[in-house]
Order: sequence, then structure tokens, then C-alpha cells
Amino acid sequence: MTTFDREHCIRLDQQDPLRPLRDQFALPEGVTYLDGNSLGARPRAAAARAAQVVAEEWGEGLIRSWNTAGWFELPQRLGNKLAPLVGAGQDEVVVTDTTSINLFKVLAAALRVQQTRDPARKVIVSEASNFPTDLYIAQGLADLLQQGYSLRLVNSPAEIDAAVGADTAVLMLTHVNYKTGEMLDMASLTELAHARGALTVWDLCHSAGAVPVNLKAAGADYAIGCTYKYLNGGPGSPAFVWVAPALRDAFWQPLSGWWGHAAPFAMDPQYRPVEGVRRFLCGTQPVTSLAMVECGLDIFAQTNMQVLRAKSLLLTDLFIELVEARCGHHPLTLVTPREHARRGSQVSLEHPDGYALVQALIERGVIGDYREPRIARFGFTPLYTSFAEVWDAVEILRDVLDSGAYRDARFQTRGQVT
Repeated sequence: MTTFDREHCIRLDQQDPLRPLRDQFALPEGVTYLDGNSLGARPRAAAARAAQVVAEEWGEGLIRSWNTAGWFELPQRLGNKLAPLVGAGQDEVVVTDTTSINLFKVLAAALRVQQTRDPARKVIVSEASNFPTDLYIAQGLADLLQQGYSLRLVNSPAEIDAAVGADTAVLMLTHVNYKTGEMLDMASLTELAHARGALTVWDLCHSAGAVPVNLKAAGADYAIGCTYKYLNGGPGSPAFVWVAPALRDAFWQPLSGWWGHAAPFAMDPQYRPVEGVRRFLCGTQPVTSLAMVECGLDIFAQTNMQVLRAKSLLLTDLFIELVEARCGHHPLTLVTPREHARRGSQVSLEHPDGYALVQALIERGVIGDYREPRIARFGFTPLYTSFAEVWDAVEILRDVLDSGAYRDARFQTRGQVT
């Protein structure tokens, strides 16, 4: 175990090539924010950009701004800025709708492709620990389609091999597990699925902007993800969708709204999907929230995912080492894999009173979050998380544990969002 002190962490910050980017975020004084894996911090530029959209583009330009301010092209322009972060090409990604809606689109499209290839394939395979909305969407789609479609769940990645068989239509996985922070091997699992005749759908909500992703190199088929976590797009900001070019134009997606029409303002009563990824758009786009997504993406353009990943691993290594050295006598269990190849950009710790522990930390200015069962999650966003903050967070964690402050009754009261 290496011995660190706060001065060592300060020196790491002074040597950090990403240090100047922290100044581009509006971070509250007295807060150590370790919840960027749930909601990213606000880029300083976002407030001015939102004001510009509201006061100038909407207020002065009015309806003209669909053309003059580039509103119509915004989903694809943002997609092109996001594409390098996930290993996609230009004009292969659009930013639109929510993760859940986009998952419905691509999962339905994948099942339709499989229906033409092998109608006997009617099983969607996923993990029981996948993010619940992904499972709910799959369950709802299977119920809507009827005809024997079903969802098969495995309890761990080790069970995926045995679960994917001749009846499998789609292997639907989240690249980095929201609860544990475990990262799956996208390339090898995609290869396995293809060898068994299945297609893959990847959820990148906890990957995009946090770890290097290369969809095309991995041979992936479909991918969706959000922009409000590591991409810092704002609360509830629109999600994104990518479809492998070979599959993109095979069928139109089921939510065939006018924004995905080849000529939306022709007002044709018959749907005719546009060629390319724009066919995965649906209705009129939320311009104000889309515009703020661009502020976060523009910060990523000043660095690259390899530099971000290197810092992410240093931050999470440091946090794990300090927790074990300074809080190891308390009932904390590391849930996140130690191996770099299997770790996202978060650290999850199980504690018998995990919820109360997180609430006590938040009161002390260390913001993480809680997930059932008993898991305290801490997300590390290399763009703005500092090494000194990691030291300070662990010191406060140690004090909260040593003093038993988390046992106070007020930390047991649960809000609607944990």
C-alpha cells in the first residue's frame, strides 16, 4: 500500500494535463462532486447558451430560427461532435429523445431484422442487473409484439455465453454497469453474439465520455446512451442513437414521426424514411436542451478519451487505496472490479447503512448517490474531478464512519430520488 498525503494529491493536480478544463465548469464552493455518473456538472457556457437560444434565437428569430439558427440540423450536428467519443463516423449518430425511447427504436429495429433472417429467434438476452429501464422497455416490447417474444436474464456476465443460443435474436447489454461500475468486453461479447446469429444492442450511458468506446471496431450493431452524465448536457438532456451503417437503412424504426421523414415539410400522407441515421429521429426536437448539450461536447473537443481514461484510472485507484487504508476497519465492501480493463469511471462501495452514509456525506459536502441494495456510488469525471478532492472525500468519509454520524435519524428519511 502506497502512503499518500494531501500534498501529494495537490502535486498530482499541478501536473494534470486536464487541469485547465476544470475552470470551464461551474462547481459550487465547498462541494466535492462525485456524482457525475448520474448528473454531470454544468459547463459555464451552458447558461449563456440557453439565454442566447431563449432571448435571441427564440425571442428575436422566432420561427425563422429553424433555418437561420440551424435548429433543424442540430441533432445531427451534435451527433457528429459526439461520434469520436464512441468510435463512430460522421453522420452516424443523432442526439434526440430519451435513452428509453431510443432503446425502443433500436430494439424493435433489431427484432425486425431478425424476423427476416430467422423468425424462430424471439429471445432478448440481458443481465438481471442491467439498468431497469432497459429491462422494462424490452419487457414492454415483447408484450406489445406477442408472438412468443421474451426476455431472458442472466445473473452475471459469466452466464452470457450459455444464454445466447439458436433462439436468441438480440443480446442487449450495458457497457458499464450502473450499479457496480463493471465494464464488459464489448468486442468479445459482440463477436460471441454474431457467432450465434444474434445482434447486439449496447447501452453507453455510463461509458460515453467516461471510457474509450469504439463501436465500429467492436463490430457493434446498435447503441444508445444519454448526454446528461459524463457528457454534461444538463438534467434530462436528449440522448443519442447509433446504428451500424449496414443495418441503418434496412427498416425504418417504429416511431416513424415526421422528423424522420425524407421530406417532412412536403406533408406527404405516406411515410417515407430519410436515408441514414436521421430516420431514427421522431418528433419536433427540444431545441433549448439540445443547444446546451453542445457546451459539454465542445469541452471534450479539447482533449481525447485516452487522456481522460488515464486520469480516470488514477482517480479511482487513488480512491480505492485511500478508502482501504483509512476506512478499512469499517464494514465497507468494494463492489467495483479492481482490474482496469473491467472498471468504468466509478467506485461502488457496499455498506449495511449505505443510504444513510451517503446522506451524511452529502450534508458534509461530498455528493455521491445511493443504489439498492446498500450501495454508495462515487463517480469520477476526469474533466473536473481533482486528486485533492479525492483525498478530502475520503477524509470526510472516514470521519463520518468513525463518529457514527450517519446513524442520525435524519439520514434515514428518503427522498423520491436517491
